[in-house]
Amino acid sequence: MNVKAVSNLDILKIYDDVDNKTYYGCDQEWYTSKWQRLSGCGPTVATNIIFYLVHRQDTFSLDNNFNRKTHWVSLMEEIWQYVTPTIRGIPNTKLFYQGILKYSKAKEKNLIYSFCDVPKDKKSRPAFQEVLKFIERGLDKDTPIAFLNLCNGDEKNLDQWHWVTIVALEYAEDGSSAFVNILDGGSMLKVDLSLWYETTKQGGGFVFVETQI
Repeated sequence: MNVKAVSNLDILKIYDDVDNKTYYGCDQEWYTSKWQRLSGCGPTVATNIIFYLVHRQDTFSLDNNFNRKTHWVSLMEEIWQYVTPTIRGIPNTKLFYQGILKYSKAKEKNLIYSFCDVPKDKKSRPAFQEVLKFIERGLDKDTPIAFLNLCNGDEKNLDQWHWVTIVALEYAEDGSSAFVNILDGGSMLKVDLSLWYETTKQGGGFVFVETQI
């Protein structure tokens, strides 16, 4: 099995001084309003990605001790202003990466994006090997991957119409099996990506961003 992962998962560990808990990535339930908590998976994932880039290579000017829950919530609220859900949430990769680019422009930083859509129509989908290569390419660039799942199919560790953050990939060379580690709700879960690809009825997509050289 081939294994790829972000270089330092500890960057995405969050400490809550109030309840003495440690989380992996932020949780949309931390937003203050009911609408944000209901629809905020996209900006939550964007926060994970931007936070990782900040600490990996100081892409944006943020506090380097930004590892407490209270600080994360502040960043989540800031990113919400740019990666803003519609009445249908953020139902496609384009709305997601456009929001990320707006945020990076506001911070006067240049990011470039890459995306891989998995359409509803199975005949129009990229081959599974192409999806794996896309995820591998992003992880090789040491950036988490945003994963939009519109229908989880038979994979029980995913919620439908939901964004999560991929931080690791394990797959067979021939593409016969593949698993990803995702961050969702402040926890890390393992997802059978090949099962998702074969059984999803609505598809989804993947996005990663990187600093422009």
